[in-house]
Amino acid sequence: MAAKKPADKPNISKEELLKFYREMLLIRRFEEKAGQLYGMGLIGGFCHLYIGQEAVVVGLEAAAKEGDKRITSYRDHGHMLACGMDPKGVMAELTGRIGGYSKGKGGSMHMFSKERHFYGGHGIVGAQVPLGAGLAFADKYLGNDNVTFTYFGDGAANQGQVYETYNMAELWDLPVIFVIENNQYAMGTSVKRATKSTTLYERGVAYGIPGEQVDGMDVLAVKAAGEKAVAHCRAGKGPYILEMMTYRYRGHSMSDPAKYRTREEVQKMRDERDAIEHVRDLLLNGGHASADDLKAIDREIKDIVNDSAEFSKESPEPPVEELWTDIYA
Repeated sequence: MAAKKPADKPNISKEELLKFYREMLLIRRFEEKAGQLYGMGLIGGFCHLYIGQEAVVVGLEAAAKEGDKRITSYRDHGHMLACGMDPKGVMAELTGRIGGYSKGKGGSMHMFSKERHFYGGHGIVGAQVPLGAGLAFADKYLGNDNVTFTYFGDGAANQGQVYETYNMAELWDLPVIFVIENNQYAMGTSVKRATKSTTLYERGVAYGIPGEQVDGMDVLAVKAAGEKAVAHCRAGKGPYILEMMTYRYRGHSMSDPAKYRTREEVQKMRDERDAIEHVRDLLLNGGHASADDLKAIDREIKDIVNDSAEFSKESPEPPVEELWTDIYA
């Protein structure tokens, strides 16, 4: 799990550490609540949780600025929360209610926020990669210095459209950061069984795209790598690849029993590599916060998540007339 080329860790302030702790904890508690609502039958269809991978999106959002865009796959609730979308609107969308970001018509895979520059979680594996390059092309065309974060997993990394996109992105010097969230199991097959070349960021070499492998369980390492990649893109040097070595604690979706790995393996990751516990230790050992301070943050986060769940239950289902809105023809 250790990164092959770990980034230099930045000096970090107490305020930043607390912000990272709060944001990662919000994602985890939100996802735990979403899992509960799914078990109660309040969330239908598929539900892909981000538990374990929180450091990736929180660290990269710390390197972003207003105007930067993000696009990802269906494991997207964490990305929405990290870029500032309202937990109430996200949870209401998951439960199919009118108060959701897509008025209850989209769920995880069709949820967007123009205000927060979030361009969706996409259900077709790898489909968001060329779309992300398209978002970056728009910024290149407009002549600004915005960057697009295009997230995809180790399974999607084998999709042909990824390499077509690499070629175009480098050919046109597009300001896009390809973020491979390598949680090692794709939908349910170990990356070691699914691909011959397991160092995924190096696949950009054929196109001249630089990249690196990063410890995706360390939010500080993620932030440092993100700042390096962002500076590369903003300077007009074209795309960059970040392979985040991370790990999901739950199955691919709520319906996945995850029998392709042992419980001992998952528990070992939780005990030894958990991203939130790492920041908690930094806060406590550095004297930046007391155990009581962190308990207070946990209570605050639980209240936010519980409020989002209540809102999602109380918000009405969309009326039948909504079927005729937001359509092309």
